[in-house]
Amino acid sequence: MAEKEEKKRILLVDDDNEIVESMRVVLESQGYRILIARDGNQGLALAEREEPDLVILDMMMPKRSGFLVLEKLRKTRAVPMRVIMITANEGSRHKAYAEMLGVDDYIRKPFAMDKLVESVQRLLK
Repeated sequence: MAEKEEKKRILLVDDDNEIVESMRVVLESQGYRILIARDGNQGLALAEREEPDLVILDMMMPKRSGFLVLEKLRKTRAVPMRVIMITANEGSRHKAYAEMLGVDDYIRKPFAMDKLVESVQRLLK
């Protein structure tokens, strides 16, 4: 029998426990391995140490915003890490800025988990 392919790793960076837990349960059920960070600094440290296949990043967090995490990830890596930004912010300026920084997808809260799963699957093909 062929050896099972190693699970893709996703880093969730969000300070909202309910959202993190919901995403974790859904994504683990899809076969992904989940890493969790509760603020921007912790998220950046985990991303740099663990090199996940994808980062799901909240925009508004304590210690370091999602924008600052994304900027740092984009500046310090030769091969960009895949990043989905999630936010409750309605402003189109924020979306434009995230896109300028090279975010792979931008999802507004509240969102249907199937929309998130669809985005994750598309980016991790």
